[in-house]
Formats: sequence, structure tokens, C-alpha cells
Amino acid sequence: MIAITGATGHLGRLTVQALLQRGVPAGELVALVRNPDKAADLASQGIQIRQADYHQPESLSAALQGVDKLLLISTSDFQDRVGQHRHVVEAAKAAGVKLIAYTSILGADRTPMLLANDHHATETLIRESGLPYVFLRNGWYTENYTGNLAQTLEQGVILGAAAEGLFTPATRQDYAEAAAAVLTSEGHEGQTYELGGDAGVTMADLAAELGRQSGKTVRYQNLPPEEYARTLTGFGVPEGMAGILADSDTGIVRGDLATNSGDLRRLIGRPTTPLADALKAALNG
Repeated sequence: MIAITGATGHLGRLTVQALLQRGVPAGELVALVRNPDKAADLASQGIQIRQADYHQPESLSAALQGVDKLLLISTSDFQDRVGQHRHVVEAAKAAGVKLIAYTSILGADRTPMLLANDHHATETLIRESGLPYVFLRNGWYTENYTGNLAQTLEQGVILGAAAEGLFTPATRQDYAEAAAAVLTSEGHEGQTYELGGDAGVTMADLAAELGRQSGKTVRYQNLPPEEYARTLTGFGVPEGMAGILADSDTGIVRGDLATNSGDLRRLIGRPTTPLADALKAALNG
């Protein structure tokens, strides 16, 4: 059986569907969710729904019984993120899970980005657990920029602190298909995949393409990191998250969120989704 944590989240749902498309029977898929009520659509497909709470280790131990492979999708709760992951890893080891795949971040063991700290720590604890593992070091998601297009088009400006730095975004669908490929084929144990899109882009490229497709004027305005963080805070973003986002943009300047590994293309067996296609889909709803 294959289990997926956070199965009702954006990446989790896409991964479940990618696994089904690769021929995994629904009855052999386990959706680990904190609130089973939110997984009714998955249950209707015949997928096993098991309640699992990162803060309740006993729930994890029960939920992982009989599971052979586990996809640990990193939590979005930044309060003791590593502690939450540790509970999952310990429960997986106790349950006899044979492979754990973890969604990390590009260059987790070498980038100084704040966002990478928890990922690097989680990779370390997984290695030290002795569990067979695969690290899926996901790069930036195209959806980081398509989630609020209406507001962006209204204002006509994209703010950031990434200057002219290149990054290689890919869609959640691309990353989900990569996870499904790793979970349904052999030869991945002990591998670390640096995942990102085929083409590097800048924030100015993003603004120009969005303007071209929407027919509206959209420009990129670069700000010093500290000013960008203050601006985000003024928009209501919590101070800690604003700092992380500004710091991530400085990572783009350094090239920390760009890769030419080709790992994502090889895993999914096709070119990654071009930025233009992703923006078109987002603009069309």
C-alpha cells in the first residue's frame, strides 16, 4: 500500500490522482488526513481514508499499519515543523514502512535560505532513522504566482526582491507526477532528486508574459529585501512569513531556486509545463 500525508492539500490531491492514473488500485492507496470529512471525494473513489494528526503520534502509528511506501509531504505549519515530521518518521519506522519519499526543497543541504532549514533537518532525521528514502527536492511552484492573478492584474505590478535572478518553476501537477513516478517504479532508493522546470525565468519574464496574455500592462518592481518584507507585512502577511518570502527572493538572486538537473523531466517522462501554459491555464480559471 502507498500512503500520502496531507492528501487533501493541493499537492496531495494531485499526487493521489497521478497514482491512480499510473494504475495503482484505489484500494491500495491510503489518504492520511487530519479531518476525514474533507476527504469525502477521495473516499468515493475507493481510497482508504485514515485519520492522522502530526501532533498525535499514536494516530500516526495506527494510520501507517500495512503501508509499504509513504509520501511525506512537508507540512505548511511552521510551528515545530521538524518535530511534526519526526513523529511521522518514527511512526513509519515502527510500522515497518519500506520506503519514505519526502518533499524537500532545491539544494536543501547547501542553500542558506531560511525556508530550507526545516527541510535539511528533516532530511537528516530521515537518514538517521535508517529508513530507505527518496528526497524530492521541489523547486519553486508556478502557483506561487498564479494564486492571486486578479489582484496582480488590477494593480499592474508584481513586487519582489529577486532582481534579475533566474529560477526554474514547475507546476504542482509536474511535481505530483514526479512523486507518483517514484512511488510506482524501482531504482529510486537512496536518491536525491533536484526538481525544477526546464526553463529559467526572471520575475520580469513572469510580468511580461502575464501582460502579454492578459492584454494588460504588468511590470515587475524590485525592492530591497527589507522593504519588500515590510510591504508584505503592510498587506497583512505575518511578519515571520514576510521575512521568509523576502529571504527566498534573495535565494533566487543567488540562483538557489534554479536547477538544470533535468530530474523532473526524466521522472515524469515529458517536458515540464512551460510558464506560458501555466499562466494561460490560470487566466482561464
